[in-house]
Amino acid sequence: MPDDIPDAYGHLMYDAYTGKNTTEVVERDDGYIDYAGGGKDYLRKFDEWPEIQREAMKFARGRVLDIGCGAGRHSLYLQERGFEVYGIDSSASVISVCRKRGLKNAHHMPFNRLSREFGLFDTILMLGNNLGLLENCERAKTHLKRLHRITTKRGRIIGESRDPYQTDIPEHLEYHEFNRSRGRMPGQLRIRIRYKKYKTPWFNYLLMSKEELEDILKNTGWAVNEYIDGKDGMYIAIIDKEESD
Repeated sequence: MPDDIPDAYGHLMYDAYTGKNTTEVVERDDGYIDYAGGGKDYLRKFDEWPEIQREAMKFARGRVLDIGCGAGRHSLYLQERGFEVYGIDSSASVISVCRKRGLKNAHHMPFNRLSREFGLFDTILMLGNNLGLLENCERAKTHLKRLHRITTKRGRIIGESRDPYQTDIPEHLEYHEFNRSRGRMPGQLRIRIRYKKYKTPWFNYLLMSKEELEDILKNTGWAVNEYIDGKDGMYIAIIDKEESD
């Protein structure tokens, strides 16, 4: 992989794929730094996944679109079980790793450019905290309506998030107040990813409680069917398309 490509995720995934030890660093816009694990987490086999993600696979149906597919672990699992799966990611280098690992339909495409280019889907995967790609309350409704347009009548979103209020870390609680003072949702983040000398551009990311998620879903054509609860505030929402009148 060329060194002149400023793609932190791409370098992280490629190095993990080739057997190197990797560490993913998350930087928040208030200066807070955290470690999100290593690239090998994106390569884990099914029996190494968090229990809630293993349980969530039971809800996949029909044609599947994996948004922010990373190294393709969820896509590959479903593909091996006979599903037609498309994986998209904003990193071209990550998509290259997906293809090397055997994902048949892997495409370089940012979330906000989704269209009916690949047809309609029955299931949208947004695992690995990827409900965060909804960005904020206003943008979320736009994104959700776009997902509504590219799904069939039985469309379903399987999305993962974390309740930001289930924390006692002072720096996180201070950031909640920082957000409130700017008229933002407390769990709204502005972050970038660092790996070695590489870094991503800053991007918006949203953590939300179940109550906040349900409020965001109003008037978008989607509603929560059920939740799968995990540890430390993590949860997966099974979100189904509402029936039309």
